[in-house]
Amino acid sequence: MGGVGWHSADQGVERAVERTLGHLRTLDASPAQPSGPLTLEDLYRQHRMRLVRLAVLLVDDAATAEDVVQEAFTGLHRHWSSLRDAAAAVGYLRTAVVNGSRSVLRRRKTAREYTPPHTTTARSAESLAMLTAEHQAVVAALGKLPPRQREVLVLRYYGGLSEAEIAEATGISRGTVKSTASRALDALQRIMTANN
Repeated sequence: MGGVGWHSADQGVERAVERTLGHLRTLDASPAQPSGPLTLEDLYRQHRMRLVRLAVLLVDDAATAEDVVQEAFTGLHRHWSSLRDAAAAVGYLRTAVVNGSRSVLRRRKTAREYTPPHTTTARSAESLAMLTAEHQAVVAALGKLPPRQREVLVLRYYGGLSEAEIAEATGISRGTVKSTASRALDALQRIMTANN
């Protein structure tokens, strides 16, 4: 998954992000697909935890992340009859989680002149205990990025999405995905260097 053309940042930071979010993706791997037609319950069972982790990485709050994912599944239920197939359902959910996370961040900003919560995270002690010190440093540094930069890196390295899929999920162009990822990796390098 490395080497997607984002070369302006130190390759060490990109590898650290890839290792950390890849590790989280492995921890959250979906169970095997059931035989027969896919139901909403199957999607919930297979993708809920991974979508919650995605939302936590974007909003830095486990309870809010759960709410965002629940709203995404509620929206999917409302649109179930108009979906093409299971792949469309997963794409719908991912986009709904990204958009729901953005809405949460906008509401926070409006309500209290929002500054991204850099010092505290509401991740479970269990999930943090599974991370090495390097992984914890990467996750903490991700929390200090602006929301769009964090979205692009999380969707790429945790979500395993291509540039085109990230563009679709976030509603930005592929070129913007590339430049945002490059700026995000540069910023992560500065953050992680400053913390050492």
